[in-house]
Amino acid sequence: MTEVLFDEGPHKFILLGFGESSREEGIPSNQYLVVHGAEAAIFDPGGSGLFPILSARISEWVALEKIRSIFLSHQDPDVSAGLNVWMEVTGAKVHLSRLWTRFMPHMDLVHSENLVPVPDKGGTVEVVPGFSLVTLPAHFLHSPGQINVYDPQSKILFTGDIGAAERSNGTIFVDDFAEHLPHIEAFHRRYMAGNRALKKWVREVERHDVAVIAPQHGPLYRGQAREDLLRWLFDLRCGMDFYE
Repeated sequence: MTEVLFDEGPHKFILLGFGESSREEGIPSNQYLVVHGAEAAIFDPGGSGLFPILSARISEWVALEKIRSIFLSHQDPDVSAGLNVWMEVTGAKVHLSRLWTRFMPHMDLVHSENLVPVPDKGGTVEVVPGFSLVTLPAHFLHSPGQINVYDPQSKILFTGDIGAAERSNGTIFVDDFAEHLPHIEAFHRRYMAGNRALKKWVREVERHDVAVIAPQHGPLYRGQAREDLLRWLFDLRCGMDFYE
């Protein structure tokens, strides 16, 4: 499934795959493409089994060699297992937390020199002149080096595992947060490190004009559902909170 989430002139934000599995077994995941003119960036491309279907979909929008940046929200295999293929085909820079750049060469990357560490405080990444994305810190949610990526033009925030659903009813957007809550509650209580980290993250998100929260798994949040998610996470006891 491909869905254009934002389309304004040369700038587009595209949901490339919604809960895709292809030849892979494991956790269904979402993949995102941001196109600006003839250049592009992708988020969490996943395992090598997804490459054939995703590359075909990307080619409808932009040439693969015009993918200039790949952003990894964290280190899990459902995020990065196919990274070698993507780096070989695109030659793109790979942006990920500084905590994980020294571990990635264990994947026998063909172009490990293209790994770009994201500082803990985040910051602006110039993909190409005139096209920039913003990395936001989301540490310990669930990875100690988790990062989010914000597109100021579409106002869409890619949140990795924050807001992720273990399963959904197949719709792209959450319509009723209360109905959706059972699909996210157990995961967040177990995988997120603690409420202190969540509060810090929510305050960081509120510093930006976010219209859509786009997680790596499950449906996206907009409107009231986006607000409900932030309020729920702000108060959520999770992880180490249960060891107090």
